[in-house]
Amino acid sequence: MKISTRGRYGIRLLIDLAEYIQEPHVSLARVAERQSISVRYLEQVAVILRRAGFIRSVKGASGGYTLAKSPEEIIIGDALRELEGDMLVVDPPLKPETRLQRCIRLTVFDRLNERIAAVVDRKTLASILGTVDPDESYMYFI
Repeated sequence: MKISTRGRYGIRLLIDLAEYIQEPHVSLARVAERQSISVRYLEQVAVILRRAGFIRSVKGASGGYTLAKSPEEIIIGDALRELEGDMLVVDPPLKPETRLQRCIRLTVFDRLNERIAAVVDRKTLASILGTVDPDESYMYFI
């Protein structure tokens, strides 16, 4: 399984909005500049995240976006599934499986799917930013 640009940029957008949560809203142009991402691409990603209820848009000349939920409530796995669809390492079988195929699926692919889900479903925006559990955070300061 490989997370696409849409998934990576979507998570970066959410993290950026979480970092600037004290501001009433943030323009996509500012996020794009900070993250070195195309504004047009971010607009497409923002539509998906807005429809899914992760972010809200603020209308007007000085409008922008803000998180629709607190960083503690946004689970990375949920956001990735909205952006990517299912996160399976292989597609489900379309025809009856042989015993060997079923064995490989059960012992390898299904276990990989479970482990991936366990990681992304345990992480929230807050845990990535280091605002909840410092032992689980990868943020460090020099």
